[in-house]
Amino acid sequence: MKKLYKSKDNRIFAGVIGGIGEYLDVDPVALRVLWLVLLIFTGFFPAFIVYLLACIIIPSKPAKSE
Repeated sequence: MKKLYKSKDNRIFAGVIGGIGEYLDVDPVALRVLWLVLLIFTGFFPAFIVYLLACIIIPSKPAKSE
Protein backbone atom coordinates (compact mmCIF):
# COMPACT_ATOMS: atom_id res chain seq x y z
CA MET A 1 0.00 0.00 0.00
CA LYS A 2 1.41 3.37 -1.05
CA LYS A 3 1.52 6.19 1.47
CA LEU A 4 1.96 9.89 0.91
CA TYR A 5 5.07 11.36 2.50
CA LYS A 6 7.09 14.53 2.06
CA SER A 7 10.06 13.76 -0.16
CA LYS A 8 13.58 13.84 1.20
CA ASP A 9 15.15 13.70 -2.28
CA ASN A 10 12.86 15.90 -4.42
CA ARG A 11 12.58 18.91 -2.19
CA ILE A 12 12.97 22.59 -2.78
CA PHE A 13 11.15 24.01 0.23
CA ALA A 14 9.50 21.33 2.35
CA GLY A 15 9.25 18.35 0.01
CA VAL A 16 5.46 18.46 -0.30
CA ILE A 17 5.26 18.69 -4.09
CA GLY A 18 8.13 16.22 -4.51
CA GLY A 19 6.29 13.76 -2.26
CA ILE A 20 3.06 14.19 -4.21
CA GLY A 21 5.01 13.59 -7.43
CA GLU A 22 6.52 10.39 -6.03
CA TYR A 23 3.11 9.22 -4.83
CA LEU A 24 1.41 9.86 -8.18
CA ASP A 25 4.44 8.80 -10.30
CA VAL A 26 4.48 12.22 -11.96
CA ASP A 27 7.44 14.51 -12.59
CA PRO A 28 7.64 16.93 -9.63
CA VAL A 29 8.75 19.74 -11.96
CA ALA A 30 5.41 19.57 -13.79
CA LEU A 31 3.58 19.69 -10.45
CA ARG A 32 5.65 22.68 -9.34
CA VAL A 33 4.76 24.54 -12.55
CA LEU A 34 1.09 23.70 -12.01
CA TRP A 35 1.34 24.92 -8.42
CA LEU A 36 2.92 28.20 -9.57
CA VAL A 37 0.09 28.72 -12.07
CA LEU A 38 -2.44 28.08 -9.28
CA LEU A 39 -0.53 30.44 -7.03
CA ILE A 40 -0.74 33.23 -9.61
CA PHE A 41 -4.38 32.70 -10.61
CA THR A 42 -5.73 32.35 -7.07
CA GLY A 43 -4.14 35.57 -5.95
CA PHE A 44 -1.28 33.94 -3.99
CA PHE A 45 -3.06 33.54 -0.66
CA PRO A 46 -5.28 30.41 -1.13
CA ALA A 47 -2.61 28.28 -2.84
CA PHE A 48 0.00 29.36 -0.28
CA ILE A 49 -2.30 28.44 2.64
CA VAL A 50 -3.00 25.02 1.08
CA TYR A 51 0.76 24.43 0.72
CA LEU A 52 1.37 25.40 4.35
CA LEU A 53 -1.42 23.08 5.51
CA ALA A 54 0.09 20.27 3.44
CA CYS A 55 3.46 20.94 5.11
CA ILE A 56 1.82 20.40 8.48
CA ILE A 57 -0.46 17.48 7.58
CA ILE A 58 1.75 15.31 5.33
CA PRO A 59 4.28 13.38 7.42
CA SER A 60 8.00 13.15 6.60
CA LYS A 61 9.23 9.92 5.11
CA PRO A 62 10.49 7.66 7.93
CA ALA A 63 14.09 6.54 7.93
CA LYS A 64 14.52 2.99 6.66
CA SER A 65 15.35 0.67 9.51
CA GLU A 66 17.55 -2.23 8.47
